[in-house]
Amino acid sequence: MSVMTERLGSRVVGTAPPAQREVCLADLRPGSRVVVARLCEEADAATARRYFDLGFVPGSEVLVVRRAPMRGPVVVRVAGYEIALRRDQARCIKVA
Repeated sequence: MSVMTERLGSRVVGTAPPAQREVCLADLRPGSRVVVARLCEEADAATARRYFDLGFVPGSEVLVVRRAPMRGPVVVRVAGYEIALRRDQARCIKVA
């Protein structure tokens, strides 16, 4: 079993240094540059794997490009491309 599979199975997908305050990706304003700290504990292994495949790994830099009105999707730039996430999906990504 690989280390990635073990971490996904135990839902320990990253930790942030204790000195940094974590916020949800969905709560940030456009233009914010942040670093992914971890995923929420509620994420199952398949969901966590999907976020990893999209580039949301602990330590990766994310730029919030825009937020749609009326609580619509959040567009972020990660790993060199832009992706739109639903607000509830973006709430699962904790950043510092």
